[in-house]
Amino acid sequence: MRNLLLMIGYDGAAYHGWQVQQNARAVQEVFQEALQNVLGERPDIKGCSRTDTGVHAREYGISFRTAHRIPCHRLVFALNRFLPPDMAVFSCREMPEDFHARYSCKGKEYVYEIWNSEIRSPFLEGRALHYRYPMDAALLQKAATCYLGKHDFTSFCTVDKRERRNMERTVTRAEVVRSGEMVSFTVSADGFLYNMVRIMTGTLLRVAQGKISPEDLPQILAAKDRKAAGPTAPACGLYLNKVFY
Repeated sequence: MRNLLLMIGYDGAAYHGWQVQQNARAVQEVFQEALQNVLGERPDIKGCSRTDTGVHAREYGISFRTAHRIPCHRLVFALNRFLPPDMAVFSCREMPEDFHARYSCKGKEYVYEIWNSEIRSPFLEGRALHYRYPMDAALLQKAATCYLGKHDFTSFCTVDKRERRNMERTVTRAEVVRSGEMVSFTVSADGFLYNMVRIMTGTLLRVAQGKISPEDLPQILAAKDRKAAGPTAPACGLYLNKVFY
């Protein structure tokens, strides 16, 4: 058996996230259909992350085992023939037997895109958050630096029915950059909690609105209370940018 790692990218606007769901189109399901067409089998594929409905991926890792002998470069081109235009395979390589797309991941990088203009862009609908009010990128950068380091990010995690686990994560990059009317928030960490980046972004938007100051961020982290942080930003502006193995 071969253990393959494929790196793909997709526009998530038309999908209800990565994981297969009943009565909803998911990235995993579409990719499995393409594998069925190429390999004549439907292997159990492992994704590097559970992306939410409407979230995009510029780099996403998938691993699976197969006895098929198709060369990696041919598999890339064959899959791209069967995948829809909003999804593509970029690379394929053989990995050690114990490799797993999710559990072998050392970290991820996300980017949240905000179109900061009084006029919305029809070309960015579903691909960036339109925010029409003034934003001071330097002020947001000051706030974002408070995310750096190892913290308990309970305040930045949506409460759900999952069993409570270790909520500590180490953030190695937190950067806000303006390029024209696009403001980008880039964050890298050894792992992320449910909706963590979207809540971090929503909190930065509260800073932009003057409702939270950068000096409040350490107290919000220390509170370990979801109610202390800002709202969850919409999914449309979020991109899984890089996966580190």
